[in-house]
Amino acid sequence: MAIFQYTVKNEHGETIRGRVEAQTKEQASSILRNRSLLVISLKPQNETLLTALNSSLFGIRNDEIVSFTRQLSTMVTAGLTLTESLHILQQQSKPAMERMIGSILREIEGGSTFAKALQSQGKTFSPVYIQLVRAGETAGMLDTVLSRLADTMEKQREFAGKVKGALIYPIIVIIAMIIVAFVMMVFVIPKLTQMYKELGAELPLLTQLLIDVSDFFARFWWLVIMGVIAGGIAFRGWHQTEKGRRDFDRFLLKIPILGLLRQKVILTEFCRTMSLLLSAGISVLQALEILTDAQDNMIYRDALAVATDQVEKGVPLSQTISKYDFFPPIVSQMIGVGEETGKVDEVLLKLSIYFESESEQEVRNLTSAFEPLIMVVLGLGVGVLVIAIIMPIYNITSSF
Repeated sequence: MAIFQYTVKNEHGETIRGRVEAQTKEQASSILRNRSLLVISLKPQNETLLTALNSSLFGIRNDEIVSFTRQLSTMVTAGLTLTESLHILQQQSKPAMERMIGSILREIEGGSTFAKALQSQGKTFSPVYIQLVRAGETAGMLDTVLSRLADTMEKQREFAGKVKGALIYPIIVIIAMIIVAFVMMVFVIPKLTQMYKELGAELPLLTQLLIDVSDFFARFWWLVIMGVIAGGIAFRGWHQTEKGRRDFDRFLLKIPILGLLRQKVILTEFCRTMSLLLSAGISVLQALEILTDAQDNMIYRDALAVATDQVEKGVPLSQTISKYDFFPPIVSQMIGVGEETGKVDEVLLKLSIYFESESEQEVRNLTSAFEPLIMVVLGLGVGVLVIAIIMPIYNITSSF
């Protein structure tokens, strides 16, 4: 596919400039004429190396998909047709998004549904996104579905931003502590060691141990780095296996404080997405199948797969998930209430709000607990270094 820059006039005589993707110049001209546009100029665009690298390395970010969904929802709700909305979005998008929207437009103009056109974009759009669009097209309520989808994606982005933002400080401090310790071991301690040797000081056990560790790092720092890289490669290979992922996901859920936070984050997304799927008219069984495929945590994916089989056999969802301890009792109880009243989607939405609030509280607790913990660790580390360094000097001065 090539990209062509065009200048055209619409039915109102307005001049419009933009880009269109096509196999040939003739095909590009035909696409523009089919849109009832008068072609004034049409020429191929030479993609810069920077643009090509940006598209291949970074692709389309999740923020761009959220923005695309919100704008498309607004235009469709305002009464514009889907193709008109996509044309407008294509003209004001960045190159990578522009090419993707152009590809979607060509498929729709060729007779494809919007959902199938989205599915052809690989992993750009999640299975949940595609299924919701398909349900909206089938029910004739695409504008409503897109609006709810945009709301949900914005809430997910905001929630993820809060969690990541709260964890940035601890991560930065830990990285800084590791770097400082490495610098001390490789550069500072060896100089002190040389001074002690020249003075002929008798070294205490703690100082000797610190010097031995520092000597190892100074002489074999390359081995340490290679060991870290090899360990990372080995872990990645193990994690890519089904058993490795399952064991690691189980381990993450059992970590004190962090495990509970991860559990609540997963439950927030599960309840919110399930509510969205059900409110769009998708059946409980189909919603569970979609969520099973979309779930990253293997422990929850296994549970949802079992729940899907049980629901298919007629067992209520609330009864199935009550057997798992990583689904808190409130989830099965509230879903049971929803099943009895026929308002499972509303109940799940309330549960998602509840778990989101709980997750934010857990993040605040984690941050509050981490700050004094960092101070204690730093104090102990500094104390050990000071004692190990000062004790030999004290021994030397006391011998005079």
